[in-house]
Amino acid sequence: MTLLKTIVVCLVLANVGYFLWAGGIARSPEPAAPATPATSLKLASESPESARAPAAGDGPAAAATPTAAATHAESGAELLTNVKRCISVGPFRDVSDAALAATTLRGGGYDPRQRVADGDVWAGVWVYLPLPPSKAGLDSILAKLKSAGIDDALEMPGPNEGSVISLGLFSEPKRAQARVAQVQALGFNPGLADRKRTGNVYWIDIDLKPTDSLLNPADLQGEAGRIVRLEVKGCPSDSGARP
Repeated sequence: MTLLKTIVVCLVLANVGYFLWAGGIARSPEPAAPATPATSLKLASESPESARAPAAGDGPAAAATPTAAATHAESGAELLTNVKRCISVGPFRDVSDAALAATTLRGGGYDPRQRVADGDVWAGVWVYLPLPPSKAGLDSILAKLKSAGIDDALEMPGPNEGSVISLGLFSEPKRAQARVAQVQALGFNPGLADRKRTGNVYWIDIDLKPTDSLLNPADLQGEAGRIVRLEVKGCPSDSGARP
């Protein structure tokens, strides 16, 4: 009887021990969870709170950056649109020639501004003969030219050093070539040179839009067949583009 009680007590204790052991195994993961903080090894970008924090801080900055870039781009486009290139066309030797060119430019949609300056202006093509070494030779040539109807021939300083026999100054190429042919028919070989004069000249300033190309001076040709020696260059600093 005593042995039976002992066996029963042992079985009871064994069941209680098993129950306690099983309960302990089931609850063991709960205290172990804080000891293995998996989130502590995650990158900041992988954490929900960290992901939200930069989004809140970086969001406005990221939004501001494109906005600033877009504003800068828009500002740049506006500046390019408003930029005007001021160019000068000339020099014109006569105010009437400048006025005619200004009328042509105004008809093309420009706002020409005329100004006067000191400078050299092209006066025409000069036809001339070299001066002979002797006075007798000069008189002979002048007499021959006069007999051919060239009464305006005379001695004068040449384009280089020394003197020449001037045969006329022509602003039209046809007239200059006709005089050359006339003198060649007499057995002479005339020379040609551009002639300029110093004094008041006239320039026209206009503002070009960024999309405009430079003007062709030939478009401002005055009288038909007349030689024009015009330049296109930047405006002087004191007569820049209008605001």
